[in-house]
Amino acid sequence: MATTKTAKVEADIVKTKAKISELQTRLRELESKKTAIQNSEIVDIVRGIDIPLDELATLLQSVRNGEAHLPGSAIPTITSGQHVQK
Repeated sequence: MATTKTAKVEADIVKTKAKISELQTRLRELESKKTAIQNSEIVDIVRGIDIPLDELATLLQSVRNGEAHLPGSAIPTITSGQHVQK
């Protein structure tokens, strides 16, 4: 009788591990799809901006360095010595 209970639990473990594996695969697929959609949205936005490519690169670098601020962005402008609370 104990062997039957053990076998049943072991079968459940195998089934659960298989389901977890399927779900992990599905999660990776969804994350990849999300990234592809985000990249497509970014490309569409960049293509819609009427700015030469070299100037766009300079603008984005300025934003990254905190030297420029895009309208409507949630990126705070930080001056030397200031800290951002997380």
